[in-house]
Amino acid sequence: MAPRDIVSYVFLAVAWGASFVILVRVVDAFGWAAAVSFRGILAGGLLWLIARRRRRIHFDSGGKHYFAVGATTVAGQLICLSYATPRIGTAMAAIMVAAIPLFSMLIAQAWGIEKITRQRVAGLLLGTVGIVLLVGFPAVPLTWRFVFDCLVSLAGSLFAALGSNYVSRNLAETDPWEVTSAAFLTGGVMALPFILVVPIPALPGPSDFLHLLVLAGIASALTYVIYFRLVSRIGPTRAISVEFAVTVVAVLIGGLILDEPLTLIQLFGGVVIISGCILVLGLVPWRHREPNLDTTLPGHG
Repeated sequence: MAPRDIVSYVFLAVAWGASFVILVRVVDAFGWAAAVSFRGILAGGLLWLIARRRRRIHFDSGGKHYFAVGATTVAGQLICLSYATPRIGTAMAAIMVAAIPLFSMLIAQAWGIEKITRQRVAGLLLGTVGIVLLVGFPAVPLTWRFVFDCLVSLAGSLFAALGSNYVSRNLAETDPWEVTSAAFLTGGVMALPFILVVPIPALPGPSDFLHLLVLAGIASALTYVIYFRLVSRIGPTRAISVEFAVTVVAVLIGGLILDEPLTLIQLFGGVVIISGCILVLGLVPWRHREPNLDTTLPGHG
């Protein structure tokens, strides 16, 4: 990875890891439906206004592609994340995010983007065991509702993996500003009707709107431009591995700052998941080095 890619990687980890705390506050003030919709529309609008002054957005890559990315990366992922995070806690939700690379590898295999080796199969199995440990031994009472909320969080991870691979496969040559703006505007509009089902609980205060602006402007607009550019430069599998670091940052914030309960078994489950992901990504040096399969990805390098 080039130095600028490393800088982008670290920035994404810190920004997304810290965003879990802001997300909980925004959802509490606006409700999960309005939080997703307003966040998407505001982020997309900000990007469009900035990029328009630079004359960089043309929206000529096809509406179906924007719809697909908006439905997965924005609407699908953020709805699940915004719904589940306040219910299972920021630390637990962040650990679930570590499943994204596992899903990404399965999707890449199904779409013919990458080949899963025996080492990566072992990683997938390890990741599955880790998820079972996380859900089966929580720090809070285990109920069917808790399990359901965890599954919703995992569904958000699946949507994120779908969107990442879709961008690499179909929009690798498209300007990241265009992809991000179109995706957030589309996803925000998709989430708008849900406000009829989950209305805003009360009139938000000035600090609530400030949190929403930070969540939309920094944790959404800026970070996703950087992320989609990273996908086009180093491929979806390597780029999406940033979720490992996101998990570490968010868990530290949730456990040390927010005093969220975590058990030793849960922490062990998180280590197992990350270990599985490391195997999936081929980050462990082996005697017989496997080929760099990411070179077959569109926009790699």
